[in-house]
Amino acid sequence: MTVSGEQFADIMAGGAALLGIDMPAGALALFDAYRAFLEKRRASVNLTAITGAADTARLHFLDSAALLNATPFAGLRVIDVGSGAGFPGVPLKIAEPSIDLTLLESTGKRVAFLSELCAALGIDAATVHARAEEASRFPEMRERYDIAVSRAVARLNVLCELCLPFVRCGGVFIAMKGIDSNIELEEAHGAITALGAALECCHEYDIPGSDVTRRAVIIRKTSETPDRYPRRFARIQKAPL
Repeated sequence: MTVSGEQFADIMAGGAALLGIDMPAGALALFDAYRAFLEKRRASVNLTAITGAADTARLHFLDSAALLNATPFAGLRVIDVGSGAGFPGVPLKIAEPSIDLTLLESTGKRVAFLSELCAALGIDAATVHARAEEASRFPEMRERYDIAVSRAVARLNVLCELCLPFVRCGGVFIAMKGIDSNIELEEAHGAITALGAALECCHEYDIPGSDVTRRAVIIRKTSETPDRYPRRFARIQKAPL
């Protein structure tokens, strides 16, 4: 079913209301411009398998913005690790403009897309073209962020080693997972401890207008990550913590 611009705005506004998120002025127009930009560039950059305005609104934009209920974001320095098409970082920035946002992506075409997207939307965000295990060793990026977020498709123990080195002591890493991630949580316990962190809680939420329940795994950084982490990616894959 084709969704009009007005219907898209209704889905976004209604979904945000159900989530208890107050969208700032102009946010709905920015989300619609984001949707149009994504639709135009999807095929050429291989960005996402999700198509259609309604599913994009619910399964990308509202899913990402829902993280604002998981922990305070206002005024904080945030890095989106493996940002891809900009999720969840760009929707978070639209819904909470005070975020100081960095989008980290290892694929050149996607970095170009993210840079063009931010310019088109008038969003102030840094885009970094690097692998996570390399970027987290840059002095200006290691343990410099209040929050790291990731919706990347990887096991939690792997994501922890890639993302926690970016987070300052006292900050959090939020991994976006499905409701069926209990086994991942159990297997990631050793990694979380070794990397200087502790599991704080799991924030579960329903995506409005869908039958999808999501889980935001919130991991609190309690001490500096040892210098030996992260390891080379081949080693991380072969022998996860």
